[in-house]
Amino acid sequence: MQTTRGTSLSDSTNPEREAGESTGSPRPRRVGVLVAVAVAALAADIVSKIIVVATLQDREPVRLLGGLLTLRETRNSGAAFSIGTGYTIVFTVIACGVVVAILRTARNLRSVPWAVCLGLLLGGAIGNLIDRLLREPAPLKGHVVDWIQLPHWPVFNLADSAIVCGGVLAVLLAARGLQVDGTRIGGDGGEDPPGPPREAEAGPEPKDDSEAGAGEPETAPEERA
Repeated sequence: MQTTRGTSLSDSTNPEREAGESTGSPRPRRVGVLVAVAVAALAADIVSKIIVVATLQDREPVRLLGGLLTLRETRNSGAAFSIGTGYTIVFTVIACGVVVAILRTARNLRSVPWAVCLGLLLGGAIGNLIDRLLREPAPLKGHVVDWIQLPHWPVFNLADSAIVCGGVLAVLLAARGLQVDGTRIGGDGGEDPPGPPREAEAGPEPKDDSEAGAGEPETAPEERA
């Protein structure tokens, strides 16, 4: 009896257990998806920059697709798409803050779309941050390697593309009301665990024998002789 009481008491005082029983098992964290996307975006950016510096530095631009795409090695001291040239240290600090914020958000990450979104942002931010820390002219003031040019568009790189794609995806997810933890604002989330099965509607209850016999006429007892 003591063991039974202790178990019931611990179960009643454990809110996580009660929440799990009422809503089902919690959604798994999606940190692995975030890390995989970030590593893929970062690797693609680093490898592409190494190839561009080795093959296009101090050379004529390479025009492809009739001039629709041009490969041109340039150095950018500003933000993405050459915005804010001359504020390299400021953008370096901002990039560090973005990385820290994403890593802190990952503790509550339980949505695959948000994992992809934050992975793109993280990989792109680290890709450009590495350039600012390691490339010339000095640490924290390094210039980012850009090499993709489209008509009427500033030169950019794969890290910039990952940041822009992640930002657009974040806007779309926020517009749909999807939260980082997988829930939705104002309704049930698409990734929410299914609730308890709905009980089938019970048919009319059978009448008790006492109720069934209540409507029948009672037979008069036989008269005594």
